[in-house]
Amino acid sequence: MASKNYYDVTEWKIGNPYEDIGEVINSIIADIKSRQTELDVNEGGKPGAVIYIPSGDYHLRTQVVIDISYLKIMGAGHGFISSSIRFNIPQNEWAELHDLWPGGSRILVDLMPEAGGEEAKGAAFYVERSGDPRISSVEFENFCIDGLHFVDDGLGKAEPENTYTNGKTGIYIAGAQDSFRITGMGFVYLEHGITIYDADALSIHDNFIAECGNCIELRGSGQASKITDNLMGAGYKGYSIFAQNFGGLLVTANNIFPRGTSSVHFDSVARSSITSNRFHSFYPGMLVFEGSCSENLVSSNHFLRDHEPWPPMQGLDNGLDDLFGLLNISGDHNSIVSNHISETIGTQYIKPEGARPVIIHVVSGKGNHISNNHIVATTETAGEQNDGAASCFSAQVGALLTTDRLAELEVTTVLVEKEAVQNTVLDSGSETQVIIDKTVNAFRGTPVPGV
Repeated sequence: MASKNYYDVTEWKIGNPYEDIGEVINSIIADIKSRQTELDVNEGGKPGAVIYIPSGDYHLRTQVVIDISYLKIMGAGHGFISSSIRFNIPQNEWAELHDLWPGGSRILVDLMPEAGGEEAKGAAFYVERSGDPRISSVEFENFCIDGLHFVDDGLGKAEPENTYTNGKTGIYIAGAQDSFRITGMGFVYLEHGITIYDADALSIHDNFIAECGNCIELRGSGQASKITDNLMGAGYKGYSIFAQNFGGLLVTANNIFPRGTSSVHFDSVARSSITSNRFHSFYPGMLVFEGSCSENLVSSNHFLRDHEPWPPMQGLDNGLDDLFGLLNISGDHNSIVSNHISETIGTQYIKPEGARPVIIHVVSGKGNHISNNHIVATTETAGEQNDGAASCFSAQVGALLTTDRLAELEVTTVLVEKEAVQNTVLDSGSETQVIIDKTVNAFRGTPVPGV
């Protein structure tokens, strides 16, 4: 017996999903609401529905508006492929490529938001419902949201397809919600991949979010949520992971690529964990705690900062210099323990010129515990340089694997500013590598072999 609560967009009676899947999904949601009107029938009420998107390309010209609980929108494949690589090779070479555009169950976002206009207008999927209870259990699974193109941002620093700017958002959740799930999705060429306000018990798991201006933004406030097992990397203007006024956020087992302004940026986040992630960046400011961040755990992560090896993106950065720190910490009673931190950078790329790069920078706060971090700082000696012709993949992999012509780089492993007091720094740098006022902080240097 077929369920009335399962919908295939290609079989729905209203609209053409290939021309405007937004119109189709909105009409399906309207049908669900018209049929599911009773609050309590045999201890059941409004079960919601599943909307299925088969493999194919579906233009979205009408924003999807979701205001019901228990809705699952699912596809048959996240379909990610790099658009940045395609746009940065000569167009006369496109015919030689096996694949040209993302695939799977692919939503092509054809919305045309105004520059500087209301952010939510550029969202492919807009979720909001007022009143009680909060909207709950909406799920997005296993399809691709493609912003198609970036546009000229007027700054003159990058080609239009490298600006990470187009006003488009994949999923925009505007108000308080409970137990949402975003799983197995692909997001590409969107200025904002996922933007969520006031999240509770949110799961963002096993997605591919890359070549977006910003990947995940948790705004407003929130609690008891997780960002786990994702592959992602934002553009040089935006965040890979941003969280604001959050408590109990778990950030675990993510692989964060360059080129985001930061890999993780916490603003007034408390009692949250960043553990067992791999972070890679081309700029300082990989991890930033600002505002009143407190009692957070940062442990067992691998941080790597090196120089942008791919010619089309060289010369673009997040605007921070090497005195800012790879990890920039403000707040109280945070634990930064047992991380491996690697910086490999040519001295000609250090800003300001001649400076000693800072690895962990405690800007303000008290009671922070920094312990047993293994910091490896190196610079390249004379050797072969990238000739500009290497592919994105070979250039980046080659840079990652180059360890045979490295020399030690002099750095400040931990810098504790005068405004920061009652902090503890243990075994995270030698006496000469750590700058700290020992009269108001506790310090034990890492032993130096042979000394």
